Amino acid sequence: MKLRTFFITLVFLVAAATSGLADSQKITAKEAGAYVGQNMTVCGHVTSASYGSHLKGQPTFLNLDAPYPQHVFTVIIFGNSRAAFGEPEKIYADKNICVTGRIKSHKGKPEIIARHPSQITLAQ
Repeated sequence: MKLRTFFITLVFLVAAATSGLADSQKITAKEAGAYVGQNMTVCGHVTSASYGSHLKGQPTFLNLDAPYPQHVFTVIIFGNSRAAFGEPEKIYADKNICVTGRIKSHKGKPEIIARHPSQITLAQ
């Protein structure tokens, strides 16, 4: 019976370790649509950035690889998180960035909602 418990524990540990690999995997903004629902690191170039202070939720949009409305991927920072980022539409404009989080789809476009500055890093 102890051997069976050992193997069950081993299976769970391997499964947990394997699922953690996806969290650190980097993909391009163009690839992000294939990973909706997963935690990934998405990298691309910020081609347009705007702060919707007049919009519901006061979102900041960082559009990657093509400007809005042809954007490939969007990083969204809502107003309730914005203070921690400073002025992200200025800080990240025309920069290569990587963002880590759960990829969602909005109107057919992949996106990640960034709640903490640690989710976004400057890329080479």
